[in-house]
Amino acid sequence: MDRRESLKTIVLGSLAVGVSLESCVTNTDPAVIEDKIWKYTYGRTPKEAAIDEKLLADQFFENGEKATIKTLANLILPPNENGTIEDAGVVDFIEFMVKDVPEFQVKIRGGLMWLNGHCNSKYSSLFINCSEDQQREVLDAIAFPDPETRVQVQEIQFFSLMRNLVLTGYFTSEVGIKELGYKGNIANVWDGVPQEVLDDHGLSYDEEWLTKCLDPDTRADIAQWDDEGNLIS
Repeated sequence: MDRRESLKTIVLGSLAVGVSLESCVTNTDPAVIEDKIWKYTYGRTPKEAAIDEKLLADQFFENGEKATIKTLANLILPPNENGTIEDAGVVDFIEFMVKDVPEFQVKIRGGLMWLNGHCNSKYSSLFINCSEDQQREVLDAIAFPDPETRVQVQEIQFFSLMRNLVLTGYFTSEVGIKELGYKGNIANVWDGVPQEVLDDHGLSYDEEWLTKCLDPDTRADIAQWDDEGNLIS
């Protein structure tokens, strides 16, 4: 199993994130809000839609921070033939999440500052301007929790949170769902009640119903009925 497949497996498990606090910064241009709001409208109650619109009206991350998040996200989940971080709107997703879950704000902004400070000390450059080998060297040092301690250092907590948000943002997007091959709830193939059980009760299937109801190729089709309650297809 390669690295990307391993990360997909993580996503199909459980990704949990907490809640609390509050604070946001600048206002977003109304045209930008209008461009993004449609992504959050389906399945929303009027109250939820109003909260989403308010969150989208504010901008938390500075442009430089967003650029760093984009670089970091592409290192966590490199692009492939299925899609990219940009296709999935992962940076916008993380921007939305830090406003919806304000306790993420200090952790992520502090982590971004740590990345730049560490890279400046070690390579005399901001994280985004370092070579990919240098960036990976930094991330390898904070990618795994220390099994000897219960409370991980802040940079490890930061990377763990970012990894979860990047994976969640990508694999819940349209391109990510397609990559997972998720098709929604489709009935399993079922070939009916076992013949010996039918024989025990003196029952049998109507051949017409068998072809209509037990065909695995049509199991995702919605049954159609006439006005008298007869199965059409």
